[in-house]
Amino acid sequence: MIEASGKRDLIGEYVLYLRVEKGLAKNSVESYERDLRKLVSWSERVSIELVSVSRRDLREFLIDLSAEKLSPTSVNRIISAIRGFYKFLQFDRHIDKNPAEDLDAQKTTSYLPNFLNRQEIEQLLEIPDVSGEIGLRDRTILETLYACGLRVSEVCSMRLGDLDLEQGILTCKGKGSKTRRVPIGRVAVEWLRRYLIKRRDKENIEIENLFVSSLGRPITRQDVFKLVKSCGEKIGRPDISPHTLRHSFATHLVQNDADIRSVQQMLGHADISTTQIYTHITDQHLRRTYERFHPRAESRDKAEKD
Repeated sequence: MIEASGKRDLIGEYVLYLRVEKGLAKNSVESYERDLRKLVSWSERVSIELVSVSRRDLREFLIDLSAEKLSPTSVNRIISAIRGFYKFLQFDRHIDKNPAEDLDAQKTTSYLPNFLNRQEIEQLLEIPDVSGEIGLRDRTILETLYACGLRVSEVCSMRLGDLDLEQGILTCKGKGSKTRRVPIGRVAVEWLRRYLIKRRDKENIEIENLFVSSLGRPITRQDVFKLVKSCGEKIGRPDISPHTLRHSFATHLVQNDADIRSVQQMLGHADISTTQIYTHITDQHLRRTYERFHPRAESRDKAEKD
């Protein structure tokens, strides 16, 4: 790739590599590109070519980046993008030595994902008015998100052929275009059946996407975010998003003694450590339950303070 200035667009080449050879999802590729463009802007400002950047230069870049007051998670994502980019440049023989090879990530605080308890889930699912076509669709979306632990992008891209309601299984394509099969609970299957009857009655729908708008177009991520946000506000939980239902799905499985490997497979996590965060949530839940109901819990705490 050649820029207007005549230089090779190394970022563009890396982005193409991520999309075509690595098979990363569109959103992931766009995120990498956004992060790397920050490095490009900085290198142009200080008049350093990307292929001439040293480890010390990258340290200076990260120091300048701190002025933007980004969270440690955001900074670590940028560091990860830089590492991958320079590894690509070294592999493609644009550089001899990788300046980002031992670039250290920032320490982050322990993160526990937001989730709904079972009563809140039931309240949320009851919000859509299922007497109408759109309400029925919205209820089915919420049921599917919670029953299968899907990402919002996975729900939006689901196709009719991805469903096997007889077996209670759906096939979805997750991050990195990896395909997985996820069980669908009996309740969600029934809502899907009801929704599909209404959907098939609409003769103007020519697309294969499962969930469609009133105009017969695929629903968007923004549509699902607005749906979950609106329903969340009505039950007093304005802080939730579609990913909250995914967290709730995993948390409730672990609370009911599902083995962590099965949960990992259903969520489509590449690394088991990503899934293990839900064991920490349930540990806290057990602690709160113990302290609330065990007759010796309060006495023990007081004794420790004394």
